[in-house]
Amino acid sequence: MTKFFIIDADNCLSAETEAPEAIEHGASFTSQEELTDATSDWTASRLVEVWNSFAGAPPFGDMKEVRRFTDRKSAIARIWNAAQRLGEGLEKEAAATPAPAAKPKKAKAAPTAAPKAPKKAKATKDTTAKDAATGAKAPRDGSKTAQVVAMLQRKNGATLAEIMDKMGWQRHTVRGFMAGAMKKAGYATRPNTPFSWKGAAPKVYPSEPLRDGR
Repeated sequence: MTKFFIIDADNCLSAETEAPEAIEHGASFTSQEELTDATSDWTASRLVEVWNSFAGAPPFGDMKEVRRFTDRKSAIARIWNAAQRLGEGLEKEAAATPAPAAKPKKAKAAPTAAPKAPKKAKATKDTTAKDAATGAKAPRDGSKTAQVVAMLQRKNGATLAEIMDKMGWQRHTVRGFMAGAMKKAGYATRPNTPFSWKGAAPKVYPSEPLRDGR
């Protein structure tokens, strides 16, 4: 399986099974060498922002945020290793997905399997600061965090399936986003029942700013 890795304008790292369209203010790569070339004009601070955007969020729970890298070569190598882990997760999801049922044609014609939609996995941990209650600012308009917050702040909140459909994310991406980016942005979700990441998901009630002591 060929995997295409992407760092978008929000510094979010993702992996796809099909070549992406042109990435504005970002980079697309399939190897460490391509990553090196694609980010050759990026500042050292942006490489730090890329790393910190996913460090600590699933499946990167063992990775810690950094203030700086020793050098550019080290930064590229660590980001590439993280991308490889994301790619491994994509392969596991693809292997666990049942093959689509064969679609019979006319008599005596061999059955043809329905085409599968391309798989997509993301590691999203928005670096937006917490709200004014904790001394920081709200999510940037149009960012992934802002879009999800808007969904959760609707009267009836949003289901896991709705978030996956709206954002084009896999289940583990939403889970990591709730555990990482939402908390980092200063929000807490209150489901009406404990989260169940299998089968039907419960409604997620509107988020609210984290308060001191919570």
